[in-house]
Amino acid sequence: MKRWYLYMLECKGGRLYTGITVDVEARFAAHVAGRGAKFTRAFKPTRIAYVEEHENRASASAAEARIKALSSAEKRALAALTP
Repeated sequence: MKRWYLYMLECKGGRLYTGITVDVEARFAAHVAGRGAKFTRAFKPTRIAYVEEHENRASASAAEARIKALSSAEKRALAALTP
């Protein structure tokens, strides 16, 4: 069974981007290459700031909605957990 991941990227200007994927490294590379979301084409990603593993897409999507509802400070606190 395919694992899904919620990920948060730190982008230029200190902005954060959140998404889901089955392959975090490949998705990060796509964002860096300009093949990701419109947001990451405007604000290039600098690092993977946070990752959560989920058993299915539904769980990852629910986590994405939960993260997107957090304040900037709360998102940064999560990102601080990833070395």
